[in-house]
Amino acid sequence: MLKKLVHIFFVVLGGTIGFVYIPVIVEFFNLQNVEWLTNPYLGMALGAIIFFLISYFLADYIVNFFKWVEDALIKLPALDLFFGSVGMIFGLIISYLVTMPLQDISIKIVSQVLPIFITIILGYLGFRVGFQRREEFSNLLRTGKKERQKVVNINESEAESDMPKPKILDTSVIIDGRIADICSTGFLEGTLVIPQFVLGELQHIADSSDALKRNRGRRGLDVLNRIQKELPVIVEIYEGDFEEIAEVDSKLIKLAKVSNGIVVTNDFNLNKVCDLQGVPVLNINDLANAVKPVVLPGEELVVQVIKDGKEQKQGIAYLDDGTMIVVEEGRDYIGKTIEVVITSVLQTSAGRMIFAKPKSLEKAL
Repeated sequence: MLKKLVHIFFVVLGGTIGFVYIPVIVEFFNLQNVEWLTNPYLGMALGAIIFFLISYFLADYIVNFFKWVEDALIKLPALDLFFGSVGMIFGLIISYLVTMPLQDISIKIVSQVLPIFITIILGYLGFRVGFQRREEFSNLLRTGKKERQKVVNINESEAESDMPKPKILDTSVIIDGRIADICSTGFLEGTLVIPQFVLGELQHIADSSDALKRNRGRRGLDVLNRIQKELPVIVEIYEGDFEEIAEVDSKLIKLAKVSNGIVVTNDFNLNKVCDLQGVPVLNINDLANAVKPVVLPGEELVVQVIKDGKEQKQGIAYLDDGTMIVVEEGRDYIGKTIEVVITSVLQTSAGRMIFAKPKSLEKAL
């Protein structure tokens, strides 16, 4: 059906061009041998035949192009398609206003051909502007809606401002898995937003040829399934994308800005970039360090010495939360559970280290 429509379009287009321009071309070049073509109806028939023959060579390509455009439009999120269409409509309106004065010009190329090109260009530019700036327009509409709500009901607006901000998860925090445990405790409020481009990166990791990366990616997908199906939190999949931005981290920051959200991560570098750009960020590692039990010099602990340390006669033990304890003179106690006395605590960017001595040696001293 579409192929027949293409043939009909070419016939109508060829007939129109032949009717309008073939007599003009004959008169312009003063062609004595083909004066019969000055009859516009003969020109229309000739143009229709020529374009009908051309359509047989181009119809398949045009049909495939339309199918590609149809598939692309179907896959587009509704928000992207809406703002792209609105932008195109504005572009066509501007093109109409621009081309109106050209209709009075006697030169046919200027009055008839140039408006077509202007309409196509401005319509395309309008679509691109609406599509590329969709997030800003959407955020502007949301902001305008909130402002109208303030005028109508101040109390409603204040209640709206007290709503928890959406939490935007990055790939590293999903793979880490601790976010599911935090959600299950109820400490994380608001909607969890999982961008489509993060899901794409996670799937790419899960399909990796490297076994370690593949296992990490699959664990991240399992964590998402658990969050969505088992935990009492609201999960929203953000379908949009920022095509002009290549890096996933930069897309996350952009999304946090336009949606007034908070980035949730355990990536040290992304944390720093968010701080520099004024984007709120929650770092799971910072939370883990904050909730570790506080120990002070002089306190006593019961630990199991697991292995020897780097220095001579040192032993290594661990608390339940994974904090490493360096036991001086603890090499002889490897494999044993002993009482130790804390001597000092060292806080580093990598975490916290605790130094201790066996209590039996402390008593001997």
